Amino acid sequence: MPTLDIDWSALNALRGAELKRATFKAIQQAAFCIQSTDIDDPSVLEAVPRLSELVSLHQHELGAYKQLVSSLARSTGLWNYIDIESADASDAFVAEAATAHELGDVTFHREQINALDALLAGRNLVLSAPTSFGKSLLVDALLATDKYNRIAVVLPTIALLDEFRRRFRDRFADKFNVVMHQSETSTDGPTIFLGTQERLIYREDFGQLDLTVVDEFYKLDPARRDDRSVTLNAAVYRLLKRSKQFFFLGPNIDKVSVAPDARWNFEFLRTRFSTVAVDTLDLQKVKNKRERLIEEIGEDRNWPALVFISSPGKANKLAIELSEQMAVSEFSSEFSKWLKENIGPKNFLSEAVDYGFGVHHGRIPRAIAAHMVRLFNQRKLPVLLCTSTLIEGVNTAAKTVMIFDKTINRDSYDFFTFSNIRGRAGRLGEHHVGQVMVFNDVPEQTELEVSPTMFADDDDLPDEYIIHIDKPDRSSRSDDRFRHYRDRLELDGDDLKLASSIGLETAIQIKEAVHRSLSQEDLLIWSNWPRWPEIHEVCEVFCEPQKVGSFGAFNTRQLATLINKLRHATSLKRFLLDQDASYPGRPEEQDNIFKFLRACEYGLPQNFALVELFVRQIEPSADYSLFLGSVASWFRPEILKELDEEGVPIQISERFNVEGFSKSELRARLWSECNSP
Repeated sequence: MPTLDIDWSALNALRGAELKRATFKAIQQAAFCIQSTDIDDPSVLEAVPRLSELVSLHQHELGAYKQLVSSLARSTGLWNYIDIESADASDAFVAEAATAHELGDVTFHREQINALDALLAGRNLVLSAPTSFGKSLLVDALLATDKYNRIAVVLPTIALLDEFRRRFRDRFADKFNVVMHQSETSTDGPTIFLGTQERLIYREDFGQLDLTVVDEFYKLDPARRDDRSVTLNAAVYRLLKRSKQFFFLGPNIDKVSVAPDARWNFEFLRTRFSTVAVDTLDLQKVKNKRERLIEEIGEDRNWPALVFISSPGKANKLAIELSEQMAVSEFSSEFSKWLKENIGPKNFLSEAVDYGFGVHHGRIPRAIAAHMVRLFNQRKLPVLLCTSTLIEGVNTAAKTVMIFDKTINRDSYDFFTFSNIRGRAGRLGEHHVGQVMVFNDVPEQTELEVSPTMFADDDDLPDEYIIHIDKPDRSSRSDDRFRHYRDRLELDGDDLKLASSIGLETAIQIKEAVHRSLSQEDLLIWSNWPRWPEIHEVCEVFCEPQKVGSFGAFNTRQLATLINKLRHATSLKRFLLDQDASYPGRPEEQDNIFKFLRACEYGLPQNFALVELFVRQIEPSADYSLFLGSVASWFRPEILKELDEEGVPIQISERFNVEGFSKSELRARLWSECNSP
């Protein structure tokens, strides 16, 4: 079988007649390979984006070759690379036929059309494709038809929710009601329900769904070591029971494991079809890797560059080091000034951004992280230091990906994760040829088989998942396990599901800790607003079987103090500035305060609610509802928190909010302020 043997680097270095001759030979060789190899062989497919970029960079010498490159694009199925203006009639016709004018003149490639054909025929589809495939565009294509009326879309992160929300409202505002927040209710009309699994699992207003979409579906497999896997499986189980069709999307998956008696049938489409090419620079043998990394970061030929670091602390430390050595942007000072005024002048983020370095990981506030990505895509922040959180679907326009570490926190990542990180290099329409710099050993290539809990044998189902299964779907053995925890915890229905979200064995330990506390004092018995000692006692109880560090504090006293200070702060801005002024620790750990704020959104409310359930079993007068209704929104009006998730930091919206404002009224006022002279 022929292989494509072209030195693209050498070809790019040529000029004049020599460049024309070498390019023509490359086109001939690519055409021969296309006729002789597998239809989706990545080594052959990459010839199209490489030649397309080469021709666009050397229009004067190579402009006459546009038609030939378009013919290659048609033959490979990369129809989005056909230049309609220069292509011959037959090639232009193919491109036009695959173009969706209602989606902004987007042209689909062959494998996207194959997936759409399966979906529009009503079949359930599980799609595995490379990062650059354009999977999310398929969802938009489905919505543009009149086939689907009510759709649920399950996404792994709030950042991705906001990205989808913006896109859906831009394209389908007149067609669908987009529901993302718990306070938003659906109507009987066309509706898109957007949410993470934690949000969608408790909604009751879906009605009959026409389609359920699950992005990054590999997270259904507990072997991926995602502690949200059980909740994801339970949420998808609920949705699929009321949905006519489903569509799962994910990257680089080879097989999907299904039990023989699984109730859901689907078609599995696996493709290697990629729309960009990638060059790999092997830097494993470099002696001083950190010095070389800093050197490559400073080279503008590599920008915009994503730098993968294993943990938030290491990313923060590198950001501090880089900002002490160089500046890579003159266009980020305004954002830096805002950060100094709103989160604190001592915070390392303010300084890093001032010198052109963005930071993106799970601790960074969402609105700030989202703005980092926007500035990165606009090339105002040329370098973005990130952890694995950025590989979960958020679109970036990276030319280069520098994979500096080979672990996620302390665990070595596998080839699947490596491939997903590498897949961030290049972007259709901007960087047809991406670049990856590898500083450590590449994990051994292995097949990835995804085994979703919801498709597994009954004996393999975890206890936390069984709690969410309807009784008719439970086997006798599963029903025994269900009754064991129901009786042990003395909880049922949604209360038992709440316990499962924390962990059933952990919930048992919390219940025992509640009983011990109540046998000694009554600090757990309160209503309305708690005092500091009462907050502290609740924290002591639920942190007994859990690490307090997961809530962004060093001990329970600090956790209780942070909660109390947040509640009494006149504004979120004031709270953060006070924390910045009094912070005594290492600069790279200063963002722990953001970890605490994340825990207020999810983690702390669930634990406080569970403690309340166990207290009320003994003393029904206890009532934490007022506190629980406020902690998740940082003790601010709920509309401010919702706007924060939509990219408007609370520090901005709280300046213009008036008591009694609806979200639409506040949004209108913000829009007016932004556009006033």
